Amino acid sequence: MASEVDLTVHIGDLEFKNPLFTASGTYGYGKEYQDLADLNSWGAVVTKSVTLHPRAGNPPPRLVETEYGLLNSIGLANVGVHGFINEKLPFLRTLDTKIIVNIAGFSIPDYAEVVRLLDKESGIDAYEINVSCPNVDDGCVIGTDPDMILELVTSLRGITNRILMVKLTPNVTSIGAIAFAVEQAGADGVSVINTVYGMAVDVEQRRSVFQRVTGGYSGPAIKPIALAKVWEVAEAVSLPIIGIGGISKARDVLEFMVTGATAVQIGTASMRDPGIAEIFLHDLTDYMVNHNLSRIEDLVGSLAVSEDVE
Repeated sequence: MASEVDLTVHIGDLEFKNPLFTASGTYGYGKEYQDLADLNSWGAVVTKSVTLHPRAGNPPPRLVETEYGLLNSIGLANVGVHGFINEKLPFLRTLDTKIIVNIAGFSIPDYAEVVRLLDKESGIDAYEINVSCPNVDDGCVIGTDPDMILELVTSLRGITNRILMVKLTPNVTSIGAIAFAVEQAGADGVSVINTVYGMAVDVEQRRSVFQRVTGGYSGPAIKPIALAKVWEVAEAVSLPIIGIGGISKARDVLEFMVTGATAVQIGTASMRDPGIAEIFLHDLTDYMVNHNLSRIEDLVGSLAVSEDVE
């Protein structure tokens, strides 16, 4: 029966071998983990953000562990698009899984130029547009304004025919309204959610641990927030959703898919165990066998909403 279980999922015209993707920023460019895990076990490798020019990122400390999660203030440190093409993409082309390049920028022309350059290269299956980084200057301006995000995605849609997904911030009044603008602009999917605002304080020094004061909070504590945002987006648009936030076991994956996610990204948990996808795949297969399910995509959006009780 296990051999008959179909774990493939689809976004646009792309078929992914399973719904487990790495989360941008937590798995580097993939190569960093080649000796620690089977990279081909993932349904997709999502790269760390690529910007037009190289970035050194924020000063240390950049990571702070909390009781229930992880705070980061990386600042989009990366090799820049030319460095990515020359130094990182050749390795990614050797992998037997889908490659999604996360793209960040500080203006619409920035994003557009990165996409133009990458679109000339082979070995890339999709783009994830990061409009929601919480730990750089102006990192959330585009992602919180429906008009700006409509303009951005419309511009990028005119440049590329590759699958185009947009990573949304939870730090807005209505994430559904932002997702609707993304859909109207012609995107193929949305990633929900990026990290939430958080901070840590050194009480001995009476100062924030991060020089920028706040950072992005991830890990198990944000899963209920992320699930609610996935549900809100699923109610607002018909786009495929990639669920992100606090996934640490296979049942979390199932919760996201039932709520409306076609696939998920695993971030903080993959930093603890780079080979976690293989464990999840075994557990997901067991679940499907035990529940007489043959296609994991049949779970997507199958949430039964209880009727209001007076």
